[in-house]
This record gives sequence, structure tokens and C-alpha cells, in this order.
Amino acid sequence: MNSCDIMQMAEAHLIHTYNRYPIVLDHGEGVHLYDADGKEYLDFGAGIAVFAFGYNNKEFNDALKSQIDRLIHTSNFFYNEPMAKAAKVLTEAAGMDKVFFTNSGTEAIEGALKLAKKYGFERDGRTDHEIIAMGHSFHGRSMGALALTGNKHYQEAFGPMIPGIRFAEYNNLDSVKELINDKTIAVIMETVQGEGGIHPAKPEFIKGVRQLCDENGMLMMLDEIQCGLCRTGTLYAFEQYGIVPDVMTTAKALGQGVPVGAFMARGNAAEVLVPGDHGSTYGGNPFAAAAVCKTFEMFESHKLTEHVREITPVLEAALDELVENFDFVTERRGMGLMQGIAVTIKPADIIKKALDEGLILFAAGTDVIRFVPPLVITEDDVEEMKTKLEKVFDIF
Repeated sequence: MNSCDIMQMAEAHLIHTYNRYPIVLDHGEGVHLYDADGKEYLDFGAGIAVFAFGYNNKEFNDALKSQIDRLIHTSNFFYNEPMAKAAKVLTEAAGMDKVFFTNSGTEAIEGALKLAKKYGFERDGRTDHEIIAMGHSFHGRSMGALALTGNKHYQEAFGPMIPGIRFAEYNNLDSVKELINDKTIAVIMETVQGEGGIHPAKPEFIKGVRQLCDENGMLMMLDEIQCGLCRTGTLYAFEQYGIVPDVMTTAKALGQGVPVGAFMARGNAAEVLVPGDHGSTYGGNPFAAAAVCKTFEMFESHKLTEHVREITPVLEAALDELVENFDFVTERRGMGLMQGIAVTIKPADIIKKALDEGLILFAAGTDVIRFVPPLVITEDDVEEMKTKLEKVFDIF
């Protein structure tokens, strides 16, 4: 089939929830993707922060092929070795006690939300507890995750939302304090806001939230679905603030393209959910768990956090130069290899022109170009990205 036929077939049979670019991607190699016509694209999106090691990594592929030949799926009525190993490595690395495996980040948020509700019920027998979330946040598009997402645009057609969610202003501790009452059971936030425009938490804010949770018997819940797993230069972004959450969600790079997510908890929160409270047919199956195990093994063997810390100043310098040289680029912000530049031109217009030049980028919010490349990028890749983007910017 040619590209036109493939796109027409997709449009005829897929529910139209995405405005896809008119490109049929065929295969990838390293930090590059190739369409069905053979055109090469430098990928600074990594499947939305998923492919930490790039595409067609033989070491990772071989591990999955080996697991396919052994066992892909059973059910959670039985144990399997990859699941046990993945649970151990993930909880120990994150400083958590227990983990529940899901199929996506959104499902991880749903599970964390249920955990918080049950935690409150176990504490005082009430079912009217409230959770504080953040404005401009994004936690997913299922009903529970959507209720926690601080953007009315995503919610307006799907109300009413589940009750008991109140929104504070991100990086404004006083706005959190004002919402706390005897019903408040948890505060949930992204350590670095992604879809909301690449906003890292300020140290005084995230530490202040941790203190408020301790003082008021609330759970501190961090969403590290996009910013976690080495992307900011530490395994999880919260490590750079000297705090530890009570509950945390993770996904995206966790399986390097294999659909897998997880929510984790420590202390009393890790013991709240019991048989019958939550479940998943595919969550933690041998294939997905093998992907998690290999991912963490490669994080260590490839010294990925060290590489991210080394390459981050190179990317920051390149983006800062764009801010300096182009009037419509107003600001750079981010942590590690999760960066954004604010622009006064529609990001979609820039992204379309970048695709013409063989560069894949994504937007974040309404005015930010997002840079979440594979974590194995080199200085040459950054220079290639900058050269392509300068050519695009010269058009505007």
C-alpha cells in the first residue's frame, strides 16, 4: 500500500480524535524515523517522551523477543518472574514500598486516585474527601484523570466531573493552603508540568506542599509520567528537590514503547488497596514486565542519567541562542531533556514547517514548542536540530 492509501484507510475506520500529520511512519533507527517514502526525520519528540534509547535498539529488542518465546500473558491470578523482578527494581529505585502495574499513565492516575479515596475512607469512614490538583495540569483523558486535569477545555463536553476536586495555582503555595480543610485527603501535581507548558516545580513550592501534607495527614501524590525515568537528569525529577512523595505515577519511558505504566506508594498508603479493590487484565503481564526490567537494566548499564546531565547544557545553550536570535521566541524553560521554548507564533505552524525540514517536534500548551528527544542524543543531534529549526524560523 502507498502512503495515500494507508492514510485514507485510517481516516475511514478510526474515530477522529487526532489531527494526524500527513506522514506514514515506517521504521526507525537510533534518533531518526523514516516514512513510507524513505524520508528521514530527526526525532525530538521520542513518541512523546517514550523512546529513551531511540528506535530499533537491538539489546532491548532481543530481550523482548526472548520473552515472547517464553510467555506473553497469563493473568494476575498467577505469579510470573518478570513481574516480580520488575516490581522489586521499580520500587527500590523510586524509594517506594509497593507497586501496581497498569497499561498506561492514565490508568496509573486512575489507580492512584482510587488509592487516595480508599486511604481517606480507611482513615475516618467518610466518602466526601477532597483532592487538591493544579491549574494547567494534565493527568490523562479518562474520567478520573480528566477530573484532575486543570484545563476546562478538556473537560467541558464530558461533565459532570467526579466531585471533590479543587484546583490550586501551580507554584503558589498560598493557593494550596487556602484550599485545605478537614475533607482534604491528598494533593496531586506533576513534578514538571508537561502539557501545561513545561513548568518545573519551584523548590520552595514542592517542599512546602510536602510539609503541608505532613502537617495535615494528606497524601502527596506526584505525577512523573512524562518527567520521570532519567529525563531530567535523575531517575525521577523529585529526587532533585530532596523530598519523597507518598504516591507516584510513572509510564511513558517505562516500557520503551511497550504499553506499561504503574502507580507506587509507600508507608500506610501502600497497604490500603486489598483484593477486590482494583485490577487489570494485562497489568504486569510477563511481556510488559520484561520490558520494564530491561529498561532499568539499560538505564544503569548505559549510565543514562549521567549522559542526560552532560548533554542538557548543550541543548539549553542551543535553545537559548534561538531565544536570543528570534524575536518571536520569548523564553526557554525546563529541566534536563524536557525543555520548551515559548513562541508568539502558533506552535502548529512551526511544527508543520519543521516536518518539511525533517524535524519532529511537539507542542505543549498553546504557545510552547516542546523538546523531549531520545535521551541518547549527541551534540551533533542537537546541532542538527538547531540548524533545521533556524531554517524554519527564518521563514516567519
